[in-house]
This record gives sequence, C-alpha cells and structure tokens, in this order.
Amino acid sequence: MTIINAKSSQAKLAYSLVCDLQQRFVSRLNEIGDKYGNGNPFVPIEWLRDDGKHGGGMRFMATDNTIFNRASVNISHVQYDDDETKKLASASAISTIIHPDNPLAPSVHIHISWTEMKDGCGYWRVMADLNPSNEHDADKDLFVEKLRQAAPKQYHEAAVQGDCYFYIPVLGRHRGVTHFYLENYFSDDFNIDLELAKTVGEAAIDTYCDILSSALETRTLPTDEHRKKQLDYHTLYLFQVLTLDRGTTSGLLVHDQNDIGILASLPSPINRGLLASWVQKMPAPQDQLLQNILTCLPATDICLVEDDSKRALANCLRQHYIMHPEAINLQASGNVIPSTVNNHR
Repeated sequence: MTIINAKSSQAKLAYSLVCDLQQRFVSRLNEIGDKYGNGNPFVPIEWLRDDGKHGGGMRFMATDNTIFNRASVNISHVQYDDDETKKLASASAISTIIHPDNPLAPSVHIHISWTEMKDGCGYWRVMADLNPSNEHDADKDLFVEKLRQAAPKQYHEAAVQGDCYFYIPVLGRHRGVTHFYLENYFSDDFNIDLELAKTVGEAAIDTYCDILSSALETRTLPTDEHRKKQLDYHTLYLFQVLTLDRGTTSGLLVHDQNDIGILASLPSPINRGLLASWVQKMPAPQDQLLQNILTCLPATDICLVEDDSKRALANCLRQHYIMHPEAINLQASGNVIPSTVNNHR
C-alpha cells in the first residue's frame, strides 16, 4: 500500500476518508457486477511516487467488460515533509470515473481531495458530475436532489461553478447534465468540512450506484442510434479531458509516474473523424494541441484508446504546456483557479 508519512493529523484524516470512499464505491460496483455482469471484480494497481518516498496511490480498475466500458476508482497521497523546497506538505484525493458499456446508463465523475500547505493552510476540492450519452431526466433529477440534500448550504454555488468549469466553449455545450464543484473550499472548522466532503462523497457514490443498477435492470435494449450517441459522447469526453481539464493537465505536469492512472478516465473507442473536425474550432495554440493529440491515436475512423496511446497523450500534453505555458489560461475554471502545479514547486 501507499506509504503515508504525513505529519499532520488533518492529512491523515483526509487520507482515511478517501480510502473509505474508495472501498465503499468499489464494493458497490462489484455487487453490481455480480448481479448484472460476469462477476469479474475490480483489480488493484499500485503506483509509487519516487519509490514511495513521496507517497503514491492505488487504483481499482474494472475487469468486467460486460458492464463497464472503462471504470477506475483511484486514490492518491503525495507528501513533501522531507523537502524544504516545496510549498506543499501533502495532498490526498479520490478521483474516479465510471463509463458503463450500456449507452443508456450514464457515466459519472467524482473527485474529492484535501491539499495542505506547510504554512498550515489547507483546502478541499469536491466534484461530482453526471455524464450521460443518452439523457434521462429522472437520473439527473435524483442526482441533483441527493447532492442538494448532502450540501444544502453549498449546493447553489457548487452547481454554478460546476456548470462554469465543465462548459466547452468551442462546442457551446457542457460535458454533463449536472455538475457539483467546490474549489479551494474551507471554513474555520476542519472537522465540519471533513464531514461535508464525506457526506457529498457518499451521496454521489450511493446515488450513482442506484442509478446504474436501475439502468442495467430496466434499460436492456439499446439501439444502434444509442450506441452512436455514446461513441460521439465518448469522443467529446476525451476532448474535454485532454484540452480543458486543469486537474488532468496539472497531474501530468507535476510528474510522469502515474500517466496511465491519470488518464484512466478516457473512454474507448472514440470517433476520430469527429475529434478531427474540432481542430478548426480551437484557438491557437490549442488547435496544434488537438492536432498533436490526433497523432497519438490509431489512424482508424473508430479508434481504441489503449495504454500505449495514453502514454503518448500524456507526453503530448506535457510537451505542449512546457512549450506554451500561457495556454494553461485557456483551460477550464470556476471562479477560483487552483494552484496545483505551483504547489509542487
């Protein structure tokens, strides 16, 4: 398991929370696989940061392809108590994406993290968004209701910021149908904030599992048109992650020791022609980024995104933002821009 040497009691509590949420989600997903799929469980894959000296993480990957297109439930913990040059003391996170194979079942993305600086300051990042390729209003309404109940005081602002962050300007649409996003969130009471993160995380996990179970139980006859919409939506999802998502880009810029894990959210296959059609819509230099992304993918109309492509894509993004550091300003944000990369310097 990941080596945890964080000195702070708050960091230890945050890490315990993300571990508990991971166990909760994987357990529920395995139960769904037992009932509706072939019963193959999620499998653990560990990675270490600097051979464990600075932490690492564990991701559980889906192996039941009768239920899941791609699914990954990741936790990570990094720490720099031994490095006086770093501003960051530690950061713990759960980041998960589930893409069902059934196009009538929605995808979900959840991210909860605690970042603590060496000056004692810290903040939460809490995200949960529902991402269907074929929309069902009842799924959206239930997800919204449960998150509103979990965070009644914070919900409105989180929804506004989520809609802002997950908007795709060049396509004039959002990635999902409902988005919850708190960035740089903290009050004067860590324990209250910890409970909020726990409540939101559990609500997002449990509600999504209920939605997924219901979809697999009742939506059993997807059509070719449903499959086509899913393929195009998966293409849009990959496009948003690789060209707009600050969390993905920041993770790749900080280090190269978990590239496959960071890009575990990418669905497969995607519509290469549709992705290529968006190059002309992109502002410079992001048009060149998208062109370079295309060179990392198989040269087929319907192309698979496998581990070799992910490694190439990770290097492509790193090289682009090293060459064009100003382009990071073209990525998504709410009303607060996280300083993830600078925290690690």
